[in-house]
Amino acid sequence: MTEKKSAAMMELVTLMENLRDPQHGCAWDRKQTFKSLTRHTLEEVYEVVDAVEQGEAAKVCDELGDLLFQVVFYARIAEEQSLFDLGDVANAIKSKLLHRHPHIFPDGTLASFGEPSPLTAEQVEHNWELIKNAEREAMQRSGTASVVDDVPRALPAIERAGKLQKRAASVGFDWPDVSGVTAKLAEESAELQAAIASGDQSQQTHELGDLLFTCVNLARHLKIDPEGALRQASQRFETRFRHVEKSAANHGTVLSDCDPEQLDLWWNEAKSQNN
Repeated sequence: MTEKKSAAMMELVTLMENLRDPQHGCAWDRKQTFKSLTRHTLEEVYEVVDAVEQGEAAKVCDELGDLLFQVVFYARIAEEQSLFDLGDVANAIKSKLLHRHPHIFPDGTLASFGEPSPLTAEQVEHNWELIKNAEREAMQRSGTASVVDDVPRALPAIERAGKLQKRAASVGFDWPDVSGVTAKLAEESAELQAAIASGDQSQQTHELGDLLFTCVNLARHLKIDPEGALRQASQRFETRFRHVEKSAANHGTVLSDCDPEQLDLWWNEAKSQNN
């Protein structure tokens, strides 16, 4: 790490210590806990993703700073309780990455870096999964853990569904190919239709959840990011809806006063312009 990077990190750590100072710190920062920070952390992660998708480097830098501050914040709270500190956090991820990159660090130390790796990106990802699977299977054999134990419950639902499916697949619990998933999708769709016909909202919720879960599984088999696909669909909807709103305004009216045929016409115009 360069002197500039090191100094910047130390100043950030000091700033955090000052904010949490019992006498002269910030009242809001002092009262925060692990639990109270979680919603802010999720918000910061989403803002990083949004900045990346907008493609603005300055915005990405700014949002990454906010996310880094969250890490420093958690570490400071932990240090005050003698649980761990920022150094422990850095060492934990360092050790994990060294262990999972034997093709880069042959003897598991930074000092062993330097030999060129003959592996492709796909082979590296495959080896990474093999190493993680071996770690999980070792826990499974002990009878004290499941391969899905460390899939966070606080993850967004789509992300968590995908991770659960991927973990199950890593130990052989999976459809052999995409045809099994598409058949399951048709089955779940039919079950949802039956639930809708029954008028039982509890059953509708159950079947809709199964259908969504299967959609995520289909995305995994197709190697498509379901979250990204849904964000793109949402963006398309927003763009088209704005066109419909603007068209109504240009005709001196509002959507609630327009008949369905006119709304469909404007919607199809938007689709033809924006795919």
